[in-house]
Amino acid sequence: MNCSRCDSPTKTLETRRVPDGAVRRRRECPSCGHRFTTYERAVPEALEVVKRDGRRQPFDRAKLLRSLNGATHKRKLDPRKLGLLADRVEREVRDAGGELSAARIGEICLDGLRKLDHGAYLQFAGTLPDGSRSES
Repeated sequence: MNCSRCDSPTKTLETRRVPDGAVRRRRECPSCGHRFTTYERAVPEALEVVKRDGRRQPFDRAKLLRSLNGATHKRKLDPRKLGLLADRVEREVRDAGGELSAARIGEICLDGLRKLDHGAYLQFAGTLPDGSRSES
């Protein structure tokens, strides 16, 4: 990295991780003596959902949670468990290279809801297109 004052190459004095996951570096310019701090953060990759007709749309965690909440709205279910299920879906999308079919996302949700609450499972299954659910 070059100095913001004189545009000469800088050297790193100290590197450490900060709580939000970034890398903090303290730098110094050997030419002018200017010291400054930089933070490096990974740019999150774009996650996509592949629809049945082949269209792609951005993965929307809030939309997924709304759908899960709709299936459980009259059930006594801890909302944190739905958050964990949404985490599982998001992790699987990442592990699949950043894109996953809507049908597979539905399967993951059905599997998770089946374990949490049978009524919510049935309610969610009723919202899916016919070909994307497997009865068990």
